[in-house]
Amino acid sequence: MKIKVLKSFSLKLADQVEYIAEDKPQAARKFKKDILKTIKELEALPYKHRKSIYFDDENIRDLVFKGYTIVYRVKPKEECIEVFGLLKYEDKL
Repeated sequence: MKIKVLKSFSLKLADQVEYIAEDKPQAARKFKKDILKTIKELEALPYKHRKSIYFDDENIRDLVFKGYTIVYRVKPKEECIEVFGLLKYEDKL
């Protein structure tokens, strides 16, 4: 499956990396690298993570990563995964 990272996710990730970099630039780079690596692993098992608690759709999933929730949609007909949300545990979608 192909992974598409949508602009909504990219903007949230950039904001979070920038926030982390204010105190720890090296940790911010590692966070970004690790989160992108974790998303890349979705290609093999797209349904590995739980059904989203934010949407009533079996194809929308929540990947929990270091206190953040990455929300993505599996599109089996198009053979792609759209990554569109990044939330911290206290945020609302």
